[in-house]
Amino acid sequence: MLLSLEDATVRFGGRAVLDAVGLDVAEHEVVCVLGPSGSGKSTLLRAVAGLQPLDRGRVLLDGRDQAGVPAHRRGVGLMFQDHQLFPQRDVGGNVAFGLRMRGASRGQRDARVRELLDLVGLPGAAGRAVASLSGGEQQRVALARALAPRPRLLMLDEPLGQLDRSLRERLVVELKELFGRLGTTVLAVTHDQGEAFALADRVVVMRDGRIAQSGTPLEVWQRPADEFVARFLGFDNVVEGTVGGEAAVTPWGKLPVPAGTPDGSHTLLVRPAGVRLVAADQGLRCTVAARTFKGSHVAVHLQPEDAQRLEAACALREAPEVGDTVGVEFEAAEIVVLGRPSGA
Repeated sequence: MLLSLEDATVRFGGRAVLDAVGLDVAEHEVVCVLGPSGSGKSTLLRAVAGLQPLDRGRVLLDGRDQAGVPAHRRGVGLMFQDHQLFPQRDVGGNVAFGLRMRGASRGQRDARVRELLDLVGLPGAAGRAVASLSGGEQQRVALARALAPRPRLLMLDEPLGQLDRSLRERLVVELKELFGRLGTTVLAVTHDQGEAFALADRVVVMRDGRIAQSGTPLEVWQRPADEFVARFLGFDNVVEGTVGGEAAVTPWGKLPVPAGTPDGSHTLLVRPAGVRLVAADQGLRCTVAARTFKGSHVAVHLQPEDAQRLEAACALREAPEVGDTVGVEFEAAEIVVLGRPSGA
């Protein structure tokens, strides 16, 4: 295992901002740590980089404990959200900085700079001033600088956070392809779930300094571990229910549940795709309270007569109007029985 965290704990003012975290990252794996502000994800990154000492636990790289090893000797690359390029140096000088610090010759530096600028889509840009670059170009230069010393682990802290959405969506695809070609091992932190799911081989969701869930993007999306993860991913159709047999009694009526679900009280998630609109005299009677255009579909917000709202995903041409009365039925395949958050 290239990177292992064992019982990693960091306390600020007596509060654990990183709380006994265990995490492994394999060679060539891209892992994205996802979570809201204050969840501990950036502290985790700083601890691995050697910028934040642990109060307890260990960080191991290639099986070697990094206690006492300074950041510049850990052999990791770190790219921050604001890029932190040197304004007094041109593009080539920025990319070559780490190589100079390691004593590479001028010829070696120049060759590596050309190679990396070609790789990140900025051929011939070595002589350009940093101030002349767009935000996307600065991001590419920062990435080239981080990759220049060939780090065994590349760490990204909100790498695309300051860019507009269309540029982020394009660059995340390019990054995914680039890391695949290079075989780079990546540990990234972000609060943007779209970015994490597009980039990662594995997603780690953090809450209050602990790992709430870890899995492939598909696993986490299809089976959130608990209500916190579900709501963080943007799923609002969460309801309490009492399971008996293959159905749960909820404020939205009886919902089908997966076979083998234990009887008793459970928290259920109904994906918007599983909320099917039918005639008003069928199923759960609802009034259309609002509609939100999502690009590929319309999110229809529904108000039942005596229960909390729920959301349905409708095709653009099939979405009912605000004020319409509709019926709702539920697709069993889109219902997830959630676990309880740790400590709940």
